[in-house]
Amino acid sequence: MSQQKSRAFWLKHLHQWHWVSAAMCLAGMVLFSITGFTLNHASWIGAKPEVTTRNAELPAPLLAQLRERWERDGNENAALPAPVAEWLDSTLSVRVEARETEWSDEEIYVSLPRPGGDAWLTVNLQDGAVTHELTDRGWLSYFNDLHKGRNTGSAWSLFIDVFAFAALVFAVTGLLLLKMHAGNRPGTWPMVGLGLVLPLLLAILFIH
Repeated sequence: MSQQKSRAFWLKHLHQWHWVSAAMCLAGMVLFSITGFTLNHASWIGAKPEVTTRNAELPAPLLAQLRERWERDGNENAALPAPVAEWLDSTLSVRVEARETEWSDEEIYVSLPRPGGDAWLTVNLQDGAVTHELTDRGWLSYFNDLHKGRNTGSAWSLFIDVFAFAALVFAVTGLLLLKMHAGNRPGTWPMVGLGLVLPLLLAILFIH
């Protein structure tokens, strides 16, 4: 009787953890499954990048502030001052906070990598000319970069960690449930073994 109670206890809790983890990682599994296929067959899907260039002129007081800062500090990687960052955000809708910045006597270059494309911005320290170039490779490239975690930021990186943990819980609880039901399902372990041996054999025989 105690053995039956123990089995019922574990079945109940394993099923609960299994469906909760499945619910948590469902959207991620769909996304990573689809983008795994598109990444594996990237050559089948053509994408033509669209490049957009915009120009503006930095107000004289802000330009003077940049020149003064460069002459005073000479820091080649200093972040742009807050007033300049706010002006760029309001004028060009470009956010440069905490972005990699390169200063020189002629200009300031800001790298703005993003999923699904790329971007950069320059500020000419001589005349205040601002140039922003954005390269967009389309939605498919965007989701492929989400899959790879390319230029996606800390929030998406945290999501990937949570998703990976939920997927691991889903897999482990599924394996334990298979073990508990294997007595009435003779095909369980051959299928589990196939799932383990097949990728191992492919890796050994065909990946060099």
